[in-house]
Amino acid sequence: MSGTPPRARTDCIADVQNSPDSRRIAIDKVGIKDIRHPVRVKDRSQGEQHTVALFNMYVELPHNFKGTHMSRFVEILNQYETEISVESFHDMLASMAKRLESDVGHIDMSFPYFVMKTAPISGVRSLMDYQVSFLGEIRDGQSRTTTRVVVPVTSLCPCSKEISDRGAHNQRSHVTVSVRTNQFVWVEDLIDLVEKQASCELYGLLKRPDEKYVTERAYDNPRFVEDMVREVAGLLNEDPRIDAYTVESENFESIHNHSAYALITKDKTSS
Repeated sequence: MSGTPPRARTDCIADVQNSPDSRRIAIDKVGIKDIRHPVRVKDRSQGEQHTVALFNMYVELPHNFKGTHMSRFVEILNQYETEISVESFHDMLASMAKRLESDVGHIDMSFPYFVMKTAPISGVRSLMDYQVSFLGEIRDGQSRTTTRVVVPVTSLCPCSKEISDRGAHNQRSHVTVSVRTNQFVWVEDLIDLVEKQASCELYGLLKRPDEKYVTERAYDNPRFVEDMVREVAGLLNEDPRIDAYTVESENFESIHNHSAYALITKDKTSS
């Protein structure tokens, strides 16, 4: 006997997530992790750029509910196919908390962000990638968003330069800046701020005259990890757009099998 099987009645399907739980233990974060989604983000030079972000989305689950509705996270994500900004990120947080009926929600969004850079001597242009994250939390209707960018740079050791007759050891370093702002700040503004404090910035493509330039520039601008975080923190302290920040510097040492690390964090609104 052929034919289309009858559809199941949706009003008869059990909703196990909504069933009560007797263990009386609340869950701080429950949701979905590592879901990829295409997004458009604001770009200082081009207006916007298309990229792919990795999302984590969580809500707080009260002790009396057995589970949350996982599919709703994906539905919310698919509603926001337009340009991602701090404003739309706040809207997404509020929508998630409302749809999931929770007082507390979190969204972490990380993506590669590309900047076109020009080599210092030859003028050759190439793309440089940076890892950027938007970290959002909503609690009792109040949302807070942090922007984080990882900036790879060159650092040259001041001690090595001082004690050596020939050269000085240098390495690639990651400077991570996380900021909470009271107005819009371009990702490129944070990148520029960090790169200007490094021994030298990095480029995607360099010709031989450029290589000579960046080698000598790094030698003329030695930096410890302590120097990096202090220099960046000083500029963030002076920027009225920044309410709170954390700046970290990690040197992937070229003469050791470990990293050197430093961190400064400050909430300017509580000082």
